[in-house]
Amino acid sequence: VLLVESGGGLVQAGGSLRLSCAASGRTFSNYDMGWFRQAPGKEREFVAAISWTYANTYYADSVKGRFTISKDITKNTAYLEMNSLKPEDTAVYYCAAGPMSYDGTWPPLRAGYWGQGTQVTVSS
Repeated sequence: VLLVESGGGLVQAGGSLRLSCAASGRTFSNYDMGWFRQAPGKEREFVAAISWTYANTYYADSVKGRFTISKDITKNTAYLEMNSLKPEDTAVYYCAAGPMSYDGTWPPLRAGYWGQGTQVTVSS
C-alpha cells in the first residue's frame, strides 16, 4: 500500500493549489481517502475525506467552502483543490486511506495508511 502526494508548494494568500494523492499496491475499492494537515507546533488535524464508493464528502469547518475533495477511480487518485488560501493553511498535508465511519464519529476517516506528506506554504 503506497500513497504518494504531489502538488504542494508556495503560494500567496488568496491563491490556489491542487494536491494529488495516487494510491497503489492494493485495490482501493474498500477504502476511503482523505487529507490531514500538520502545522509547526500543532497536532495533525483532519481536512477533508471522500467515500470511494458513495458520493459522501466531509470537510473541516476551517476549509469548508474553500477546499474541494474529489476522486478519479480509474486512476486510484484523490485530489484536494484548495482555493482562497490563507496563511493559516500553511502545513504539511498528508494523504490518508482507511474506512469511513458513518455513525457521527469525527473525523469520519479512520486512517490506516499515510502518504509521506507535501508542504503547502501560504505567504501573506
